[in-house]
Amino acid sequence: MLASSSLLKQVTDHSLSLQLRLDIRNYVISYLATRGPDLQNFVTGSLIQLLCRITKFGWFEDDIFKEVVNDSTGFLSQATPEHYSIGLKILNQLVSEMNQPNPGLPLSHHRRVATSFKDQALYQIFQISLTSLSNLKSDRNMQGSPLSCIAGVCHLIFGTSLDESSDEFGTIQIPASWKVVIVDPSTVQIFFDYYGSCEPPLSKEALECLVRLASVRRSVFTDDSTRSKFLAHLMAGTKEILQTAKFVDIKYKMKMIMNEVEMACKIVEDSGEGDQVSEGLTDHDNYHEFCRLLGRFKVNYQLSELLNVDIYSEWIRLVAGFTTKSLQSWQWASSSVYYLLGLWSRLVTSVPYLKGDTPSLLEETVPKITEGFITSRFNSIQAGFPDDLTENPLDNVELLQDQLECFPYLCRFQYESSSLYIIKIMEPILQAYRDRAISSVVGDANELIVIEGQLAWLVHIIAAILKIRQTMGCRYHHYPPFPTLFKRYQEISKQRLDRAIITFFQNFRKSYVGDQAMHSSKLYSRLSELLGLSDHLVLLNAIVGKIMTNLKCYTESEEVIEHTLTLFFELASGYMSGKLLLKFDTVKFIIGNHTRENFPFLEDYRCSRNRTSFYYTIGYLVFMEDSPVKFKSSMDPLLQVILRLESTPDAAFRTDSVKYSFIGLMRDLRGIAMATNSRRTYGLLFDWLYPAHMPLLLKAITHWSDTPEVTTPLLKFMAEFVYNKTQRLTFDSSSPNGILLFREVSNSDIYGNKYKGIWISLTILSRALSGNYVNFGVFELYGDRALAEALDIALKMTLSIPLVDVLAFRKCATAIDNLAGFYFNNITMAESPPSQSALNLARHIVDCPNLFPEILKTLFELVLFEDTGNQWSLSRPMLSLILISEQVFNDLKAQILTSKPADQQQRLVVCFDKLMTDVNRSLDSRNRDKFTQNLTMFRHEFRVK
Repeated sequence: MLASSSLLKQVTDHSLSLQLRLDIRNYVISYLATRGPDLQNFVTGSLIQLLCRITKFGWFEDDIFKEVVNDSTGFLSQATPEHYSIGLKILNQLVSEMNQPNPGLPLSHHRRVATSFKDQALYQIFQISLTSLSNLKSDRNMQGSPLSCIAGVCHLIFGTSLDESSDEFGTIQIPASWKVVIVDPSTVQIFFDYYGSCEPPLSKEALECLVRLASVRRSVFTDDSTRSKFLAHLMAGTKEILQTAKFVDIKYKMKMIMNEVEMACKIVEDSGEGDQVSEGLTDHDNYHEFCRLLGRFKVNYQLSELLNVDIYSEWIRLVAGFTTKSLQSWQWASSSVYYLLGLWSRLVTSVPYLKGDTPSLLEETVPKITEGFITSRFNSIQAGFPDDLTENPLDNVELLQDQLECFPYLCRFQYESSSLYIIKIMEPILQAYRDRAISSVVGDANELIVIEGQLAWLVHIIAAILKIRQTMGCRYHHYPPFPTLFKRYQEISKQRLDRAIITFFQNFRKSYVGDQAMHSSKLYSRLSELLGLSDHLVLLNAIVGKIMTNLKCYTESEEVIEHTLTLFFELASGYMSGKLLLKFDTVKFIIGNHTRENFPFLEDYRCSRNRTSFYYTIGYLVFMEDSPVKFKSSMDPLLQVILRLESTPDAAFRTDSVKYSFIGLMRDLRGIAMATNSRRTYGLLFDWLYPAHMPLLLKAITHWSDTPEVTTPLLKFMAEFVYNKTQRLTFDSSSPNGILLFREVSNSDIYGNKYKGIWISLTILSRALSGNYVNFGVFELYGDRALAEALDIALKMTLSIPLVDVLAFRKCATAIDNLAGFYFNNITMAESPPSQSALNLARHIVDCPNLFPEILKTLFELVLFEDTGNQWSLSRPMLSLILISEQVFNDLKAQILTSKPADQQQRLVVCFDKLMTDVNRSLDSRNRDKFTQNLTMFRHEFRVK
C-alpha cells in the first residue's frame, strides 16, 4: 500500500521516465494476476488506481498503454471469481480516471485523452459490462460490479457527472454506433432485473443506469416506432416497480440534528395496504433515483408519446398514487419530491399542445396531487418543527423554492377547483387565528404555532401561483384564492407568517400592480365585488399600509425588515408604481417623518444595516419630484441629527450615543447618495451638505479614527459621494465644486488604522482621481497642496502595511506591476531627470533593498509550485521586476537551481533561458504578451520533472 500510494504521487508529479512507467505498469498487472486474490481490498484498489493513472498519463506516449482493456479481459477470462472481480474493478476505475481531471495534467490534455479513450475503448468496455451482467446473474454480491462500470461509462459519454439538482443536461449524446445495443430490449430489461433482485447499493446503481438510458438522444433511434418501443419498455419496468407484489413492513428511525423521530413511510401504490413500501424503495438512495427516473419521462419525451403507450392509463395512475404517498412522507422524501412535482408540472403545461382524443387522465389525477401537497405541508406543521430550522421547509429558503417552483402549475391546471379547495381550508384557519388574536384567554402556544405555520404555507402557495400568471397567460375568470387573504392580512403579525405575506405582495405587485395595471382589469372588478378594492390605487395603498405596519412593529426581526424594504424598493423603482406611491398619505408621511420615534428599527443596532436600503428608497421617491423645496423638507429629520451632532462638545463626542447616532447618519446619507443618478439630483445633495456640514465628517474621523465601526460607514459614504456614476458629478466650468470636493475627501488622514479603512480610503481617492470632474493642474497652478498631500497619504497608507501582510493578499499583482513599471520607466530607463515622486520611490527602494527581490521570489513560487488561476495577471509584475534588475533575476535563478537535484539542474537552466527568449527591455504590450507565453511554457516544462 505504501509503495503503491508513493508511486501514484510520483506518476502524478511527472517524476518518472517513460520506460520506468511502462515497467511499473507491467509489474502491477502481473502482481495483481498472481497476488491480487490474496490482497486486502484497499490494497487492490490502490494498485488499480496506480495502473489507471499511469495509463491515462501515458495514453499518447506509447500504444502499450492503450492495451489496458485487453489486459482487463484477461482477468475476466480466468476461472476464479476474485480475478473476475479485479478485471471489473480495473475497467470501473479506468472509466472513473478518464472522467475526472487530475491536478498534474493540464485540462486541455485531459480532454484530449478522454476523447481518444471514448473513441477507442469505451464501447468495448460497455459491451464487456453488459456481457458481465448477463454472466453474473447467479452472483449478486460480486465485488467490482459491472453496474458501477456502466454508470461510469454513461458519465464519460456525457462528459461530466450529471447534476442531480438540474434537468438542464437534457439528453445524453450516445454515439450512433452504439444504437444497436441501446435499442435492444434486453439492455433495458437487464437493469430492471438487477434492480428487482439485488440489494443496495447495486440496486441503486441499476436505477442510475436506467436514468441515463431514459435520457439518450432521440437520433439514436432509427424511427419513431423503435423509440416508442423503447419508451414502452421503460414504462413497463417502472410500472412493475410501482405495483410489485412484494411488500415489507418498515419503520425508519430518522436522526435529526437534536432528536430522533420515528416515521412510518407510506410510499406505496394505491392499494390500501397501509404503511408498507414496495421492496427496494425502502432504501432512500433507491427511492431518490427512482424519482429521478420518473422525472426523466417528461424531460425526454412528449406527452403525446406517453399517451401512445398501451399501458399509459395504468402507469399514470400508479405514478399519481406514488406521488401522493411520497408527499405524505415529507421529511423522508423532501429532496426527492422535487422530481415528481417537476414531472407533473411538465405534464400539465403540455396539455394545451396535445392533439387527438386520447384522454390524458390528468384532470383526474392532478387535483388529488394538488390537495395531497397542501395536506402534506399541513401535516409537516402538525408534526412539530425540529430545533434546527434548516429542517423546517418554511425556514429553508432553497428547499421552499424547490417545492414551490413546480407546484403552482398544478394549481393553474384546474384553477377553479384548486382555488375553491384553498379557500375551503383557509377560511377556518383564518377564523381560528382571528379568534386567538382577540381572545384574552392564554391558549396552547403549540396550537398557535401550528395555525401560523399553516397560514404561512397557504400564503407562500398563493404567492407562487400569482408569480406564474404571465407565464401561464391565465385570467382571473374564476374565484381567485386571495381575496380572503387580502381581507384579513392586517390581523397577521407573526414573523414567519409575515415573511410569507411580504413574498405574496412582491409577487402580486409584479403581476398586477406594475406598469401594466389597468383600471379596467377584470381582476379589480372582482376584488371590488368581494372586498371593496375598486382599483389598483386602493390595492396598492393596502400594500403600502402593510409596509408601514412592518417598519413600525418589527424592530426585533431583521429578516422581516429586510424583506419589507425589498418590497418597498420594488414598488418605488417601478416607473408607474413609483409615481403612484407619491400620491399616498402613508408614503408622504414616511418621506417627511423618517425618525426613530416613528420607525423604531432605525434605533435598533441589529437592523442598522437596513438603514441604507430604507434611505435609498426614500431618496428614489424624493428625486422623482423636481422640487428643491420638497428635498430639503424631506431631509429635515437628518438635518436635526446633523445639528445635534455638530453641537456636541468635543469632550462628549466619544460617547456611545454619539457613536451610534453618527454611524446611523452615515448609513442614511449613503442611501440618499446612492439614489442620486443625475446631475440635478446629485446637486441637491451636494448643495445641502457642502460646505455647511462637511466639517462634521472630519470631526468624527478625528475623534473616532481608532474605531473601524465608525470609520467604515463614513468612508463608505464618502466613496459613494465622490463616485461619478452616470456622470452625476458634472459641475459648471466656472464652478470650483469639483476642486472643493476633492479637498474635502483628501483631508482624511487615517493611514495608521485597519486595512479595511485603508482600502476604502484608497477607493475614495481612486474614484476622485478617475471621476473626471477635477482639473488637477489647478492645484499646482495655485499652490494648493491638496493633491500632493492626498497622494502622499495614499503612499504612506500603502507602505504602512507590513510586507508579510501584503504578500498574504494574493490579488495585488496589478498594484505591484504599476509600482515596478513606474520604477522601470522613470528610474531604470529614464532619459530625463526623474521627478520628485520617482526619486522618493527610488530612495525607498534603496532603504528596503529586499523589497523587489522578495516580491519577485514570491511570484515565482506561485507560478512554479502552486495551481494559480490566472498566470496572465502574475506575468505582468514579474516582467517589470525582472527588467528592473537583471542581477536580482540571476540571483533568484541561481537560488532556485541550487535547491534542485544536480541531475535536473542543466534541464532547468534551459527552461530559464527559454523564459527570456525574444523578450526585450520594454514594457510595451507586445513584449508583455511574449513574456506571458514564455512563462506558460516555462511553468509546464519546469513542473515536468
